[in-house]
Amino acid sequence: MALYETTLSDKHEGAYGPLLNFTQGVPTDGVYEIRVRAEAKFRQNPYDPNFFGTDLAMPLRMGIVAGNAAAGPLHLPQPIEPQLGETRLKDDEPEWYTFRVWLDRGFAPRFTFPNGMLSVRNAYARVMRTYNRLFPPEVRRSSGIVENRINVLKYGQIPQVRIHEVVIRGPLIELWPPAGQQAILGGQPFARERTREILQAFAERAYRRPARSDEVDRLMRVVEKRRAEGQSDFAAMKDGLKAALCSPAFLYLVEPESSAGILPAGAITGGQDAGRMPALLSATRNLSPHALASRLSYFLWSTMPDAELRRAADTGELRKPDTLVVQVRRMLASPRSDEFVEGFVNSWLNLRSLGDMAPDRGTFSRYYAQNLQPAMKRETQLFTRDLIERNDSVVRFLDANYTFANRPLARLYGLESAVPPASGHEFQRITFATPQRGGLLGQASILTVSANGIETSPVIRGVWVLENILGTPPAPPPDNVPPIDPDIRGAKSMRDILAKHRENPSCYDCHRKIDPLGFALENFDPIGAWRTKYEKGAPIDGSGELPSGQHFNDVAELKRVLVERKDQFARMLTERLLSYACGRRMEPMDRPAIERILAATKQEGYRFRDLLEQVVASQPFRTK
Repeated sequence: MALYETTLSDKHEGAYGPLLNFTQGVPTDGVYEIRVRAEAKFRQNPYDPNFFGTDLAMPLRMGIVAGNAAAGPLHLPQPIEPQLGETRLKDDEPEWYTFRVWLDRGFAPRFTFPNGMLSVRNAYARVMRTYNRLFPPEVRRSSGIVENRINVLKYGQIPQVRIHEVVIRGPLIELWPPAGQQAILGGQPFARERTREILQAFAERAYRRPARSDEVDRLMRVVEKRRAEGQSDFAAMKDGLKAALCSPAFLYLVEPESSAGILPAGAITGGQDAGRMPALLSATRNLSPHALASRLSYFLWSTMPDAELRRAADTGELRKPDTLVVQVRRMLASPRSDEFVEGFVNSWLNLRSLGDMAPDRGTFSRYYAQNLQPAMKRETQLFTRDLIERNDSVVRFLDANYTFANRPLARLYGLESAVPPASGHEFQRITFATPQRGGLLGQASILTVSANGIETSPVIRGVWVLENILGTPPAPPPDNVPPIDPDIRGAKSMRDILAKHRENPSCYDCHRKIDPLGFALENFDPIGAWRTKYEKGAPIDGSGELPSGQHFNDVAELKRVLVERKDQFARMLTERLLSYACGRRMEPMDRPAIERILAATKQEGYRFRDLLEQVVASQPFRTK
């Protein structure tokens, strides 16, 4: 056990509270207990409630991240710093708070103020300037940065997290041998004569299938070579494990075919197209049970199969439709399926790009001050997870009257009162009183990722709807078409600019599909807040007319039009699910399978879990 104690002085302020006399970090990888004596200070203060740009009705919170002095100063942000823990602090009363976190060797804990000010350094001068009368006469004339900081910390009441003492203990080893070692050794002591047995079991887990005798022979040759070089039996066995992890069978997801061979033609096309293209038949071979287990596990869990799934593959039971459904439901009920939710919405809705074109800090400071970016992603993930758990219709993606939000996100939506301050950091289900906000088209993640961080574009958002809601992306613009020019003579608004642009015959056909969809979303600013006017005061007109002749006055009416096209939306979503599950684009040969999935789920309203079960049972998923 390594024990470290230190006191963090009040003079070290900033966005990150580092342990400046612990810059070398922990001595070895492991789980550490970090006890912090801290308190929330000055949540109640004499300043204007909106002065700091934070919601002081919410309890102050302290977070913990890992920092490495080799990556840069510990009091500044570092390239990769996932949140390790977070807790609510008691006001004006120091208490001990305990975290158990994993730290790599050389990393030290740093402390954050997740719901604090965006820039505390700028606040010093502002407090001295605005509330000068509240300071002692002898310091009122201070003007330097250092003077202001010292005087505000000494006499002012800026809301802050105050850390008094930190105790680090670890690495903590509660089980010996460690769980990982027990898993590899099968819960038994190591013995030289067990080396092949251990390597066989390890290789079968690593390769996600039974390991062949010749594959284990190669691993044993590594072990024997290391023994001949003078290594101990245990060290030589570990090199055999390393060799397994270097094998292509581990590094690549290989999907071998089943000995059952080619599927019957009728199973592929429904029978009526049995004479079609021999190439079609040769491309559709059953996956082996273990390849099917891997595909299913990476689809729903983004990792290798667990023991139960491997057993179902070993016995061949996994190929039975009933068994497959049981496994899908088991896996979706597991917290590990959060990997599917996150990965799929990132892929389908392009949420992995959220933040690539970050909103302007001056205009949209609350995006940063209230930590909205991760909250936006979390909202869409929780909404998707809820549809799976309740097996609700995927049409709710279009017309739901509810969402999941924490207090900062609810404030963006004008529903701050829906989330109590005491639990403001937690996500809660909230209901919208008006139809403008519900569904994907009202979620801030979608509205932010389809803007450029400075302004909105009906074209970008219209294309997003065509691609991700209707599944009909427009053709790329011709090479000889000029860009949209904001100085087109006679154009007074974005609607006028696009009207002028559509006068070009080469642009008209696509823009008559794109622009109306984008106009409906113009009432949302670049981070998804509702607005009725542009920055310069021009009123926003969210009406439009689709090429079909359907007219709408705003986004609420557009959503009703989209709900009428729920079959089209369900087809798009099914194609995206199959593409994500199989790791390839859907081709014309996949259309019959897609139609069968839609036919099997339409009567119940395209319920999401039913859709996932049908995807897994489909021919494209089960074949190579």
